[in-house]
Amino acid sequence: MSVKIKNIKKSFSSGVVLNGIDITLEDDTIYCLMGPSGIGKTTRLRIITGLEKQDSGVIKGLEKDDISVMFQEDRLLEWMDAVDNVAIVRKEEKNKDARKRTEENLKLILPEDCLHQPVSQLSGGMKRRVALARAMNFPSKLIILDEPFTGLDRQTKMEVIDYILEMRAGRILLIATHGVDDAALLGAKIIRLEELLGIKPEKDPV
Repeated sequence: MSVKIKNIKKSFSSGVVLNGIDITLEDDTIYCLMGPSGIGKTTRLRIITGLEKQDSGVIKGLEKDDISVMFQEDRLLEWMDAVDNVAIVRKEEKNKDARKRTEENLKLILPEDCLHQPVSQLSGGMKRRVALARAMNFPSKLIILDEPFTGLDRQTKMEVIDYILEMRAGRILLIATHGVDDAALLGAKIIRLEELLGIKPEKDPV
């Protein structure tokens, strides 16, 4: 079942942020949400996740537990290690076998010697990968990733993209990113907010 985001509008004291465009997210499809800074990408994602209330408009096709999110902030449990940060969202019995499966999953994107360190001791790029793994391991219908490739070098980004594609398992994936190359590597459809809003770009996208 697709997700329909219809005529969402949102204003703050500083002015209108979202001005009523429609977006449909089809099953088993990857989308990259793109647009210049300040156009409302993050606000739109916050409304979809229920963290922000729209002034008007509706979202159809989603229930409360249908969404997993990787925010721009890592939002990790800093005193816990990488394995426990991911295991906490996996809906399976908490035993040694389940923990081992989480470890093997994380080895796809993290060095083995950092898996059992408190995440407070990890680098920024490693924390981003733990946050990504947590979002990808939660059993949801829709996965939202807000700027997931920030701080990653080219090689690490490629490993992360392979991980995302392997873990998606046919779910809808919505990624906010500035990188056209990222969309191509993911095989994603691009949603350009400025085009939907009828805003003429100042220059050709790089």
